[in-house]
Amino acid sequence: MSLLVVGLSHRSAPVSVLERAALSVDAQVKLLQDTVAAEPATEAAVLATCNRIELYADVDKFHAGVAELSTLLAQHSGVGLEELTPYLYVHYEDRAVHHQFSVACGLDSMVVGEGQVLGQIKDSLARAQELHTAGKLLNDLFQQSLRVGKRAHSETGIDRAGQSLVTFGLEQLAAGGDVKEWAGGRRALVIGAGSMSSLAAATLARAGVAEVVVANRTVERAERLAQILTEADDTTVTARAVRMDAVPDELTRADIVVSCTGATGLVLTAEAVAKAVEGRTGQPVADLGDGARTAVKAALPATGVGTEENCPLDLAAVQGATGFSVLGEAAVAGMDAATLEQHAAWVDNGTVDRREAARRSPEADAELITALAATAATVGRIPERRKPEPAAVIPRPAPAVFFLDLAMPRDIDAAVHRLAGVRLVDIESLAEASADAPMAADVDQVRRIVSDEVAAFGAAQRAAHITPTVVALRTMAADVVAGEIARLDGRLPDLDERQRGEIRQAVHRVVDKLLHAPTVRVKQLAAEPGGAGYADALRTLFDLDPETVAAVSRAEDSTDKKDRPA
Repeated sequence: MSLLVVGLSHRSAPVSVLERAALSVDAQVKLLQDTVAAEPATEAAVLATCNRIELYADVDKFHAGVAELSTLLAQHSGVGLEELTPYLYVHYEDRAVHHQFSVACGLDSMVVGEGQVLGQIKDSLARAQELHTAGKLLNDLFQQSLRVGKRAHSETGIDRAGQSLVTFGLEQLAAGGDVKEWAGGRRALVIGAGSMSSLAAATLARAGVAEVVVANRTVERAERLAQILTEADDTTVTARAVRMDAVPDELTRADIVVSCTGATGLVLTAEAVAKAVEGRTGQPVADLGDGARTAVKAALPATGVGTEENCPLDLAAVQGATGFSVLGEAAVAGMDAATLEQHAAWVDNGTVDRREAARRSPEADAELITALAATAATVGRIPERRKPEPAAVIPRPAPAVFFLDLAMPRDIDAAVHRLAGVRLVDIESLAEASADAPMAADVDQVRRIVSDEVAAFGAAQRAAHITPTVVALRTMAADVVAGEIARLDGRLPDLDERQRGEIRQAVHRVVDKLLHAPTVRVKQLAAEPGGAGYADALRTLFDLDPETVAAVSRAEDSTDKKDRPA
């Protein structure tokens, strides 16, 4: 087994890079075709989700494989290799298997334990099978990873360690409140009709929204999803389908908008969202990014120096409406250090011995005054030794519309975050929110399952690697027995059929007994780590024809393809 995976995910790359590197379905197809056409790779599969892009391959050379797969990823993603390389990770052989199984169990997901990735792995395998880029190794790997993922979810509480990205996103929109209470009676607009959008629509329907409107470029898919939602037994939601050009009108009526399409550009711009919210509220939508600095500055309280009772400094004459500016330099330039220290003591409700302060040298006074003057000139006010004022908070109106962007690259302009009356949760904010999520105890149990399954998979692959050699050895032994029986028939023509049968069985039993122990033992040894060399040893010891072994392998691959589920 020479399994290699090269990829990038939310753990290795910022969202901005993942967004630019996202692969369309057509790009994935071309990447698979180009990978198997390259010299180091004989099989290939692509796993592309909203937060990962991974290329799996069976390669005959490690270093050449890494170079080729990295180059192909860069070419088809449109991100330059030099820029992409720092974010790529590489796993090989058992480590690659461990990574795939961890992904299938949700251990490597943005939200630990989510099960959506199992469907994405299944889709990746189906695409590779359809294009005939998945051979025995990748078929075995992906099918086993699906079984491992299902085992993890059925035998542990990994589902409690995290939620699906959709559920987690809706909880973020609800600001940690109960999703059903938050969503109940609202109108929802779902843009896209793929697996993630369908999951979002179903989740919202079960949460009790009054209406779900599905918009999709292929209106037939939107109609199918709307019909499924309407006919579902566990909801009473009203659902309807619209074309994509109806989205601007639907935005003015929607309370919740979920978008997850395969578009390479923005589906909703900040201007479109602002216009929709204005149409809904009848009020202009402020951009909190513009003028926010001015608002904070205006909210800062003026310095208290010279304005409070018993303050030893009287600087009211030079104090501006919002504190000292460059006038602060003139205000303190002629003061001695003892006076300034007296002010500090007054702020702390303490006292200071002016005689002790008077012992300071003129140089020390000058340094202190210069430092204070520089500070005043820079920040516009004299620093005071008092408790910090509360930070000014820019008032933000309650959200009128909630947006959840689950697409990669993003569907909704990030500038929507700055719009008043809107709350946007996207992949980037989900990553930040889930970064410190506590790991459940069940995660450790899943990790043990993954480790056990990796060991079993490796052993099975190594044992399978020697099987063609063992089959070739037994075939050679059967040919030798057949030749000797034929020679015996020529030498002893008077033997009857019963006697020939007894001799034939006796010779077969001798050969089988001689081969039984070494073939069973060599399979056991080959299944252990480092056991790949036993197949070569067996071929050398018995002088087996390499072409015979290869023919057995080809026959097994052919049988495997016929038995493979469609």
